[in-house]
Amino acid sequence: MSRPNETLAKLQEGIRCADVIVTTGSVSMGERDLLKQVLKEDFNADIHFGRVNLKPGKPTTFASCEGPDKRSILFFCLPGNPVSASVTCHLYVLPTLKRLSGQILPEGQIVKAQIQSELKLDPRVEFKRGIYQAASMETPASVHIVGGHMLSSNLLSVSTANCLVQLPSRTEERSILYKNSWVDCWLTNDL
Repeated sequence: MSRPNETLAKLQEGIRCADVIVTTGSVSMGERDLLKQVLKEDFNADIHFGRVNLKPGKPTTFASCEGPDKRSILFFCLPGNPVSASVTCHLYVLPTLKRLSGQILPEGQIVKAQIQSELKLDPRVEFKRGIYQAASMETPASVHIVGGHMLSSNLLSVSTANCLVQLPSRTEERSILYKNSWVDCWLTNDL
């Protein structure tokens, strides 16, 4: 959706039949990124947040407005990058949908595991795709990072991963996460 009128028409169509609308793209800072503008100007939406201190997924936006029949409409506007959209969907959209449907643990299962590689930390909290292996009698739970920095590699990592590995943000005292450090793993195959 690159034109305001097209964006407006699609959102009007969506709010007639949905309580939650999920979009991808058009939320960054480019001249074609018009979604926030349309939400504010045409729907009088409240933008609850328009950026997150997270990698990947910085331009993620959450907004709400009153629909034509006075019900509340939620908007999750995810980044256009497929990997960023996948990660932010697991972190924001799915827990909200689970909570709205009455699930007791909407965040899903978060488990601890030892990371099997040394990683440089980013200034932001970072979520990498990983393969979680449960503990056995001989070994503690472990997680291997999958995917590299190339887009095709990252897309493949989304399909092969069974968790999101939460890495802490870099500090002056800690710039590297050493092998066998314990991390939180958000299991993604429990949908």
